Amino acid sequence: MLLDCPSLKAISKIGGLHQMLGLHGYSFAAVPRDSLLCLPNCDGTNKIGASFETPCGRMLIKSAEYMKMISSLKPNIWASLADEVPAWTSEKRNRTSVDRTVQWLDDCIALDPADGGAVFGAIVGGSSVGERSRCAQEVSRRNVSGYWIGGFGLGESMDERPALLNAVTDVLPEEKPRQICGIGLPEEVLQGVAAGIDLFDSTYIYHLTLGGFALTFQMDRSKEHVPSYQLSKIGSDNAKINLRATIYRKDTSPIVDGCSCYTCQNHTRAYINHLLNVHEMLAQILLEIHNTHHYLGFFRLIREAIKEGKFELFCQKFIQTRRGHLVEAAVCA
Repeated sequence: MLLDCPSLKAISKIGGLHQMLGLHGYSFAAVPRDSLLCLPNCDGTNKIGASFETPCGRMLIKSAEYMKMISSLKPNIWASLADEVPAWTSEKRNRTSVDRTVQWLDDCIALDPADGGAVFGAIVGGSSVGERSRCAQEVSRRNVSGYWIGGFGLGESMDERPALLNAVTDVLPEEKPRQICGIGLPEEVLQGVAAGIDLFDSTYIYHLTLGGFALTFQMDRSKEHVPSYQLSKIGSDNAKINLRATIYRKDTSPIVDGCSCYTCQNHTRAYINHLLNVHEMLAQILLEIHNTHHYLGFFRLIREAIKEGKFELFCQKFIQTRRGHLVEAAVCA
């Protein structure tokens, strides 16, 4: 949320994020959660505003202050302020979070600047199916361009998530986009797409790269994936490999054979292993290039499967491959 620096006044004078970063051909989305540094803090939130834990300490953001940020940043899309709560909160707290979020949406819409971009109404409700449905119904009555579904990735299980997602998406109009925050694992993405999610706001690639992992799962739907590396013994699976492991110290192959990303076209696993083990910043850069390329390719496969009417089959094959690895890893252990 750029709460540290530069100041919002400085960004506004420059002309917004597009001018400041020089990325005129890209779209920016401003959402009330930065999963890298700024997680929601429901205990500090009250009816006045949402509380966030930041590197500068806990901050309470009111609707008016939030809209000043939106006015300064000039994003293409912005989500209204939300009272996100973790999965273990009470039904009463879930109900309160919905009431506050809907009220803040009304406040934000009333304060929306003329050039504020497309507004996505925030939808919350914690682990309550009823409250998520109620929030979706309330938000769908407002004049918004799309929907930002928050409160995920805060303690709910994979088994709980489909009912929570469907409680929201079943209510929302199909013609408006739905964006979700807090999920990013490939299996989670497939779960979200199956429920009707269009956009994913995720830090999965960042955290994967930070750990020294590289995505390696099969990107050719016409072939069966046969991993060419050891599995459980090196902290890897058939979706990713741990390039910090000593097994890659002399491995002169690219991260993924046939990958067209810059990293795979120009560097080897051995080189990245070396960079990681001597703590060179270039390791993170090269890994993130590959992981982002591979992750976007995964989304391309999803779109192709949907277009061909084979999305369910695609999901089944992907999940079966993952489960097959888990069985093999358990046997090896």
